[in-house]
Amino acid sequence: MHHDDESVPPQIRPRPRHFRFPLEQVLRSVVALEAEVPPDAFTAEVLGTERAGSGVVIHESGLVLTIGYLVCEAAEIRLTTREGRVVPASLLAYDFETGFGLVQAEAPLQVPPAELGRAADVRVGERLLVAAAGGPERTVEAVLLRRRLFAGYWEYMIEDALFTAPPHPFWGGTGCFDRNGLLIGIGSLLVQSGEEAHPERANMIVPVDLLLPVLDDLRVHGAARRRPRPWLGLYLEESEGGLVVMGTARGGPAARAGLEAGDRIYEIAGLPVADLADFYEILWSLGEAGVEVPLAVLRDERRLALSVTSADRSRFLTRPPRS
Repeated sequence: MHHDDESVPPQIRPRPRHFRFPLEQVLRSVVALEAEVPPDAFTAEVLGTERAGSGVVIHESGLVLTIGYLVCEAAEIRLTTREGRVVPASLLAYDFETGFGLVQAEAPLQVPPAELGRAADVRVGERLLVAAAGGPERTVEAVLLRRRLFAGYWEYMIEDALFTAPPHPFWGGTGCFDRNGLLIGIGSLLVQSGEEAHPERANMIVPVDLLLPVLDDLRVHGAARRRPRPWLGLYLEESEGGLVVMGTARGGPAARAGLEAGDRIYEIAGLPVADLADFYEILWSLGEAGVEVPLAVLRDERRLALSVTSADRSRFLTRPPRS
């Protein structure tokens, strides 16, 4: 199913003696995932129309957990098991707050599901497995480098992200397993972690602890039952003296309000902001989607006061058909 050049370098593959479970059996729960997205989908311009990565079977019914950007707005999804069995699947949910995607296989996968663990129980320095579809040859034996808040430029933040190294070269949707073979997270990004003077390449892993409170809602309703956060459609970068707008989502609230690439945001709702975490905490504290968000902006040395009518991000997406 995989070419040799897609394998993980032998020196970072797992050594079975370091783990308390049969590797082959647990790694069968990781499946390859391919998704096709319509060219007119909202996320097609940024994320592309053909996406590929991995997912982890978490229920005997064929429920697969993956990272949401792989399957957001997908019209067609295919899952491929370690044995080469190809099964069509449908998108159940994409949850903005956690970043997780849930997919349902439409025929039996004949794969044992992974058992969910607790990322909160894993200590920095512990050995972990980060596994793409394809077994031990596509798995990295990693160490938990650190755990901390992660804020992404696309209006995303989680409190207790996991950072593992060495990084997996095919990180999207990988399963992160603890020493007992329990699934504790899903691979999201390749990042520079650590101090600026000594940057380390690492994978950012979204902990499954964030999934458990919303899993039933996502399966049954396709969304978590919580009020939608205000979304501005901004892509932001931290810099000295404020947050710089790298771009705006096409047709989103910020674009409609007149924000432009290069604008520097130095206040939100009258409060100064220097980093993404501050910005999101203030933004999300203002109320739910639809609230007016006042911004103080510096553009070409001119100070501007702009008001953005926030929106519910999910309303911009093509919704998966639900049976």
